[in-house]
Amino acid sequence: MALPQSKSDITLAPTTVRGNPALPELSKVSPSHLEARKTVHKRDIFKHRKTPPLHFSVGGRFSSWPAYASAQAILQNRKPCSTTDKTGARDKPRITVSKPQYLEQLENYLRKELLLLDLRKENAQELKLQPYREIFEFFIEDFKTYKPLLSSIKNAYEVTLAHFREKIRSLEPLKAMLINVSEECSEKILALRAEERYEIKMLRKEKINLLKLIDKKNEEKVSLQTQVTKLRKNLAEQYLHFLNERDARRILVADLNEIRYQREDMSLAQSPDVWREDPVKLTLALKMARQDLTNTQKELNTMKANFGDVVPRRDFEMQEKRNKALYEMLDGLKTDFEEIRQEYETLLQVHMATVKDRDEYYNELQEIQRTSTPRPDWSKCKDVIAGGQDRWRTLSTGKSSNQLVDVLLEEIGSGLLREMETFEGMGTSEEIPEFLRLDGFARNKKLSKREVVEIIKDIWKERMAEGQKERKSSMSHFFLNYLKNRFGEASAMDWSYTIFENIRLFQSSEVMKQFFDVLSGKVEESAYISQKELVGHLLKELNNSDIHNDGNLTVDQFSAALKNAWPLKTEEQIQELVDTATLEDFPEDVIQYRVLFVEDELGTPGPFIQKLWEQAQAEKQAYLQDLELELGPNMFAELGPDQLRQALIAIDPSLDEQTLDNYVSQAFQIPITELEPDIIEEQRVLLAHLRAGAIKRMGPREHETGS
Repeated sequence: MALPQSKSDITLAPTTVRGNPALPELSKVSPSHLEARKTVHKRDIFKHRKTPPLHFSVGGRFSSWPAYASAQAILQNRKPCSTTDKTGARDKPRITVSKPQYLEQLENYLRKELLLLDLRKENAQELKLQPYREIFEFFIEDFKTYKPLLSSIKNAYEVTLAHFREKIRSLEPLKAMLINVSEECSEKILALRAEERYEIKMLRKEKINLLKLIDKKNEEKVSLQTQVTKLRKNLAEQYLHFLNERDARRILVADLNEIRYQREDMSLAQSPDVWREDPVKLTLALKMARQDLTNTQKELNTMKANFGDVVPRRDFEMQEKRNKALYEMLDGLKTDFEEIRQEYETLLQVHMATVKDRDEYYNELQEIQRTSTPRPDWSKCKDVIAGGQDRWRTLSTGKSSNQLVDVLLEEIGSGLLREMETFEGMGTSEEIPEFLRLDGFARNKKLSKREVVEIIKDIWKERMAEGQKERKSSMSHFFLNYLKNRFGEASAMDWSYTIFENIRLFQSSEVMKQFFDVLSGKVEESAYISQKELVGHLLKELNNSDIHNDGNLTVDQFSAALKNAWPLKTEEQIQELVDTATLEDFPEDVIQYRVLFVEDELGTPGPFIQKLWEQAQAEKQAYLQDLELELGPNMFAELGPDQLRQALIAIDPSLDEQTLDNYVSQAFQIPITELEPDIIEEQRVLLAHLRAGAIKRMGPREHETGS
């Protein structure tokens, strides 16, 4: 192996400023200045270096440290295991070998560079690594033989360090996001716990109140039982009292009878006429009287035996009535107690179910926090949306995440649409709409949303000017003829493709969305015309109510005009429209109704008109649901015109013949003059056709009219 006898040029890596204001920053140092600095460092290192004789190791490898120095250094550090000649060892001369000057130069350079570092910075560790990197580059440049291996080792470490720096840099936002999510979850958990504690506190209070109520009812029950016992005792005492009174009365009556008999005997004895009577007759009368007395006494004793315990009926009925009232009161208390007990058990079950639901929701919350994806940060969109933060705030206010995605898609699509120069034609087959049949390319006119809306409004204006009888061609054909008449035959397709791509993209605009639905066949023209007629009818009623013609109506006048315009609307619907109208910034108790009909530059109506259209759509859906219930649940049943007529008349008896024919013709998509009675169609198809057109209730049902 050929070994170099002198050191080659040493390349120093550029260093950053490390706390020394005299050193220039790396970004401001010119290449010539760096090369001069490297040359100075090399000259300082090699100036004092003396190359000792080169030695080969046993294996033939080159060593930068003298062989005798390393051997003696080892001997200086050895401790002999067993020796008796200590004097001989002590008498040997010690040979002190200093480090090579090249090594000392490198160590001094390293120490100097480390002292110049400013370790207070955040990247102090990277700055500290730079001097070691430079020393390692000295070694690589110095030892040419090992330069490829050492360079590959250095590059491997540099690549690994760069990889880990990038990985750390990419994980820092995730760490911040994780901290934010953790804080939000902690706040939600604390809120749930506070709500739980409040609910538990309220349930405990309610439980205590119920327990107090139960105790009160129990006390009332005991009190009533005590009253019943006391009344029974009083009843027994009264019974004994009246029994004694009865016995005393009977004794008194017997005594009075005895006295009376004695008086009669005495009067008979004193009367001279008595002696004139026959003694035998008197004796017989006395005997018969005594027998009657005996029989009466027996009958009296029998009555005493049989009715001794009987109380007077009046007292019995009185006590029975009182006892019945007490029993009814007791039954009422038992019923109340049972209801309270059932309510308590129900509340207890509700409490247990609430606790169970709380635990389930908490576990679900934990699972969602563990597995869910963080919500997107919509504020980042302000940097990529044209118009900046103000325009993004206007676009995103009051919208859900799904609506924000639509807004972003429209913004992205509008940018792509502006960049496109041409549109590829869809072909000329019959399946392609008439206004899109083109082979080749159509030039992009790059219209703004406002220009497209103005063209659509002009199209509708000319379309409605034709009249219903003259309106025989389809909207696609009329649209193409309009473009040819206004912009010429040659560029009609360019305008057609440009307008179609705009209305297909900007679905947030009500005007564009309605026109796209009509062109694509999702909605019939009559639906749009019905909306315009609805708004025009309301404006006419409001103008009629405006006596002073100043555009101002009171709330009562406005509500009365709404009722006159739509008698079938409920009080809730009328009040909802009034509330929506009063949301505008009007003077108190005054509605400037003409402001409600103003549209913005893109043709979007105000909240009042949108609410009016929403109610009309809801009424239409309810009308179709009534029709569906009348026709039956089988959506695949085949129906004829007569069956549909009967169902429409059943749900809306006020339909006139012309409106009924229009509905039937719209459902079968056949003119009424060509509609045969034997034509049948599936129920779901008929309902879909009616749903795409203009249909509304003309009057109340029969039962509503009767009521």
